[in-house]
Amino acid sequence: MAKENMGFPKHYSKTMADYPGLRQALEALGVALRKEGPIDAKTTQLIELAAAATIRSEGAVHSHVKRALEAGATPEEIRHAVVLLVSTIGFPTVAAALSWVDDVLKKESRRRGTFRST
Repeated sequence: MAKENMGFPKHYSKTMADYPGLRQALEALGVALRKEGPIDAKTTQLIELAAAATIRSEGAVHSHVKRALEAGATPEEIRHAVVLLVSTIGFPTVAAALSWVDDVLKKESRRRGTFRST
């Protein structure tokens, strides 16, 4: 179960282990969708982060913050991608999503000693 070692939530890892065909199909779909257009990896992750915040999915926000950082996004770009949603999804939802963003950024910055809360 290599996915579990990549920091995915236990429930996600278990579901993917229980349904390997589903895991393969979802991974293949993601690869195919990313190859369909000109949007770079960083922008893709910021878009997916915004979608995750919109549906109030804490786990998906965590995942896409990690992926956005890996794709080269800065903490400021990540926070901005969420703050931009205020007029669309409302401040309470954005505030919750920012707290989930900070969950990941805090862990990442502890390794670097640079955490800044919003």
